[in-house]
Amino acid sequence: MSARPKINTSKSIAVCRLQDIVPNTGVCALVAGRQVAVFRLDDDSVHAIENRDPFSRANVLSRGIVGDLKGELVVASPVFKQHFSLVTGRCQEDPAVRVAVFAAWVDGDTVLVRA
Repeated sequence: MSARPKINTSKSIAVCRLQDIVPNTGVCALVAGRQVAVFRLDDDSVHAIENRDPFSRANVLSRGIVGDLKGELVVASPVFKQHFSLVTGRCQEDPAVRVAVFAAWVDGDTVLVRA
């Protein structure tokens, strides 16, 4: 098992308990005034990206379907179905478009996101 990188927790926001997120789904949280989509995977790891879909301009990415596309962990927007990487924020269908990515991790049973 590899060591997790050190994360600066000085500006972290507790968004919820891990068990509040059903595996392979997301929730929306307000982090420093921004809507952030926080996803929990089967292995209890968490990822956070901007909740705003740049194509529909709606805050809906937290409601998207989590999956794997061409070996990359993605969420499919529930509006126009573009896929966004949960690691880089890059859109699979249009690499010129991306959403912001936030550091997210679990401490005990609390999900934290860096503001």
